Amino acid sequence: MQKQAITRDVSRSINDCELSYIGRQPIDVERAREQHGAYVAALRSAGYDVVVLQEEADLPDAVFVEDTAIVLDAVVVITMPGARSRRPELDSVATALAPFRPVVRMQPGGTIDGGDVLHIGKSLYVGRTPRSDDAGIATLADIVAPHGYTVRPVRVDGCLHYKSGVSYIGRDTVLANPAWVGVSELDGVRVLEVDPSEPWAANTVLAGDTVLVSQSCPKTAELLVAEGFDVRMLDIGEFQKAEGGLSCLSILLD
Repeated sequence: MQKQAITRDVSRSINDCELSYIGRQPIDVERAREQHGAYVAALRSAGYDVVVLQEEADLPDAVFVEDTAIVLDAVVVITMPGARSRRPELDSVATALAPFRPVVRMQPGGTIDGGDVLHIGKSLYVGRTPRSDDAGIATLADIVAPHGYTVRPVRVDGCLHYKSGVSYIGRDTVLANPAWVGVSELDGVRVLEVDPSEPWAANTVLAGDTVLVSQSCPKTAELLVAEGFDVRMLDIGEFQKAEGGLSCLSILLD
């Protein structure tokens, strides 16, 4: 079967997006749309059939679709985002994912953002952040346990989401910024550390056999190439102004 990806067009109101750790910088909406188009093209060149959901003009963060869903082999979990302003994004994402997996929706009571969930094998490492709380983590554990998955809460310091500081890049390897996430908590994988001068470099996307890396992180890209990874660099500078990274912009179904 062809691999599937869900993305969403950039909202014209993206400058009103939720921020946590960085000061607000003006985002060039048209430039962001160009960068998003190049991102979609990279997914398609990696073999994905990409569904681009229509713009949600009044939902500034809607382009960051990763936070709305957690995709597992047997089920898709629609999350309960920590920012209440993002919850109107959920219905359209659930509808888009329904043809590919059974869909289960988290109920109010706890919160989880998909950007806090790193899926490796049968383990879901979930960052405790202002967007993902203990009640939400417990709810997720209850949902996925019947499917054989274990949820493991992990430390996050200094970034909005856990996956801002760590990503799985294939070959039983993760790329991590140890200043932001606890790498000792990751079992059964090799850890490569980002260049210290590029703290945001750990947010990557494994698209087929290619690791997509931010153009702003050339030293880390060189490290990955030296380790034998196929790397493609993309400019996502406008999304980085919104604390967004490469993984934030898609939901991948492999």
